[in-house]
Amino acid sequence: MLLRLAAQRRVLFVGGKGGVGKTAVASAVALAQARAGRRVLVVSTDPAHNLGHLWDRPVGDRGVSLAPGLDGLEIDPARTTDEHLRTVGHTLRRLMPEHLSREVDKHLELARDAPGTHEAAVLERIAEVLESSDHDLVVLDTAPSGHTARLMSLPETMAAWTEGLLRRQDRSARFGAALRGLEDDAAARNIVGTGRRDLRADRDQEIRQVLLRRRTRFAELRDLLGDDARTAFVIVLAAERLPALESIELYGQLLRSGVSVGALVVNKRSPADRGEFLARRRAQEQVHLDTVREALPHVPLIELPLLAEDIVGESALERFAAEIARAR
Repeated sequence: MLLRLAAQRRVLFVGGKGGVGKTAVASAVALAQARAGRRVLVVSTDPAHNLGHLWDRPVGDRGVSLAPGLDGLEIDPARTTDEHLRTVGHTLRRLMPEHLSREVDKHLELARDAPGTHEAAVLERIAEVLESSDHDLVVLDTAPSGHTARLMSLPETMAAWTEGLLRRQDRSARFGAALRGLEDDAAARNIVGTGRRDLRADRDQEIRQVLLRRRTRFAELRDLLGDDARTAFVIVLAAERLPALESIELYGQLLRSGVSVGALVVNKRSPADRGEFLARRRAQEQVHLDTVREALPHVPLIELPLLAEDIVGESALERFAAEIARAR
């Protein structure tokens, strides 16, 4: 069922509480889709990257081939933030008067550690990846629930923020046009020249173009995330109290952000026929799963077994993908 969900989408987000096996599920699904003939990219947005550890090979910010038809990429939040601020700084210094360049540098340095800066930079990078990728499927292995919930709400926030900047820029441009009209009258009387007027007009137009590009980017990303024909979110959880409650909360946050949850994946489910201890453990797990089913009765729920060995490398991921294919 999970593989069918992925086969029908272009973007698949895999999220949930830390330590529940998000990276393994994301990688196994991506590998299965690559084996089925699709070109797939699996992307880690978690600052504590596990993609390279899982595949037992280096995976960096520029991407590598993991298997035939499957590429991997780890978004580095610190590097992404630095590049984001550097680009913003270059644009601002080019558009702002020269005497304000020090103020630009000071505010950008303060912004580096401001709340939301890293998330906004990562969101920009995700948008870039989705825009530029020619893969059939992009699987995003996300950060733990709280970070991911904020990330999913950001396209709406950033679109609204950019829209506000555009309105302010329009008001400023109208004021500038009125001022330039006065300067034109004065120029006609040979009192002032028009060189500064043209520079301001060009700067205002370029600022507007920058804001329009950002508005378009965030609007398209918001539309993609909200389109359940192209995008789905899979919540991975363990059959334990805290992951169960956190998954219910994450579902509500995603719903408010307009993101469709395609499935719940219960990972590392204890077997019922391997001794009394594991049977009792499974019975306890069922209590927490009943809580999830009561809260989210309409969301498909898939159970994956607890495996005897660690999942490391392509062969182990292939076996795990086979378990996913068998799961109901």
